[in-house]
Amino acid sequence: MRRMSIALAMAVAAGGLSMSAVTAQAAPTVTPKGPPYSYAACLKATAKKWKSPSHRKWRCDRLVKKGLVKPPKR
Repeated sequence: MRRMSIALAMAVAAGGLSMSAVTAQAAPTVTPKGPPYSYAACLKATAKKWKSPSHRKWRCDRLVKKGLVKPPKR
């Protein structure tokens, strides 16, 4: 009975080690290249939803702070 429990413990430990090796290989490192949308595209897209130009500018500025939109060229 003792040998069976030792064998079971070793099998569980080996299974856990192999799972950690698989998950380490499955997650490649990807570096972001920057925001995907331009500020002009943001203003154009928000023009369809919000009426006020000041609100559209505020919305796009918030998205720039979050890193989803490129800052405007000034």
